[in-house]
Amino acid sequence: MNHPDHVGTAYGDPARPVTPAPAVPPIGFADMELPAEVLRTLTALGVREPFPIQAATLPNALAGRDVLGRGRTGSGKTLAFGLPLLARTAGRRAEPKQPLALVLVPTRELAQQVTEALAPYADALRLRMATVVGGLSIGRQVAALRDGAEVVVATPGRLHDLIERRACNLGRVRITVLDEADQMCDMGFLPQVTEALDQVHRDGQRMLFSATLDRDVEDLVRRHLHDPVVHSVDPSAGAVTTMDHHVLVVHGPDRYAVTTEIAARDGRVLLFLDTKHAVDQLTRHLRASGVHAEALHSGKSQPQRTRTLAQFKNGQVTVLVATNVAARGLHVDDLDLVVNVDPPTDPKDYVHRAGRTARAGESGRVVTLVLSGQRRETTRLIAEAGIEPTVTKVRSGEAELSKITGAKAPSGVPLDGGPAAPRPKNTNVPFRGLGSNKATATARGTGGKSRKANEARKLAEARAAARVRRGG
Repeated sequence: MNHPDHVGTAYGDPARPVTPAPAVPPIGFADMELPAEVLRTLTALGVREPFPIQAATLPNALAGRDVLGRGRTGSGKTLAFGLPLLARTAGRRAEPKQPLALVLVPTRELAQQVTEALAPYADALRLRMATVVGGLSIGRQVAALRDGAEVVVATPGRLHDLIERRACNLGRVRITVLDEADQMCDMGFLPQVTEALDQVHRDGQRMLFSATLDRDVEDLVRRHLHDPVVHSVDPSAGAVTTMDHHVLVVHGPDRYAVTTEIAARDGRVLLFLDTKHAVDQLTRHLRASGVHAEALHSGKSQPQRTRTLAQFKNGQVTVLVATNVAARGLHVDDLDLVVNVDPPTDPKDYVHRAGRTARAGESGRVVTLVLSGQRRETTRLIAEAGIEPTVTKVRSGEAELSKITGAKAPSGVPLDGGPAAPRPKNTNVPFRGLGSNKATATARGTGGKSRKANEARKLAEARAAARVRRGG
């Protein structure tokens, strides 16, 4: 029989009770056991009231409890785990190669974002931070660890490499955070995450945050968290009342034109496609149409990705064309439109793409473009994410498209000195098929008519050449 203070189970494990989070009365940062340096920094940065997940999580985390936080991306999780981690590490000094606190995240972008968000508070507490990610100089990261860093923010793959090189030892880590745990599992990092958790101090504090809870995440909770307090805030994108969801049904040959007009809107927009090739292809077309667009995907070097994100955040770039690499860890203030040019194939992908807008209480809109044949499957997938979208048929140049997305005609003046982009001749297939498989695109689109027209044209040209040769 469970202790009276224990209700329910740890996500399906009857032998593993968890402590429910008590109702949280309104509470401010000043009411919590935060160091004076942190409170002064919060005030200086204009951070006055905690978000719900911060108000719910901070007291338990500051008390050293293990925490399982379920909240959508953009709900304020970074300070929810970051402030307790820094406060409880303050006053200690790391030996070379032996950090005292660890934050594991799935992507380079999220690692850099977490580091940037926590840096002012770490500086105020005189704590040294090191960011350990792939794509950047491993030698510099080895040197940073050798010099001593109390807090390490890492992606699992690069951390594994440094452990293998004996450049990092986790034995003194007493506070460990897994941020976006579901994404790390989805990306195949579960072995490296488990390896890290097996090496940190066995009696240390663990905090796990995830937008969704599946079997792998449940296993991590069951194996590595001790009597966790559970907080669930904004559990899905569908719970966010400031976010509108639309499915726009487009005609295949009109698809590039619709996308181009959306991209030419006033204000920033994030466009998601499935493949690197499709991202590069659309980016070139948009720039040739006069739209300030840049591409973001895993084929870009880390300095390129960092520069592109900085330009998107400061407004030099108004359109970011991306694969799912940007679905995690990208935070941009006042980003009010996300467009799934290629519909996602998994409800979790939809949730995380959508989570790039309507962050921190702001409003936002998510638009998914579909062909008529994709409509049913896409709306079903979105429904699985807990969302009921508004479905509308649109064409380029129509007022309804502008009403929903702010679409307008592009300037048509190329940005890179090349020729202006022609009105695209699109076939009735998803973007991922265009340019990468012309034979398939032709077969699935208007290929039959096109082949006949080409054959007739070639026959007419041959007959005309024959008449010329005969003098006719």
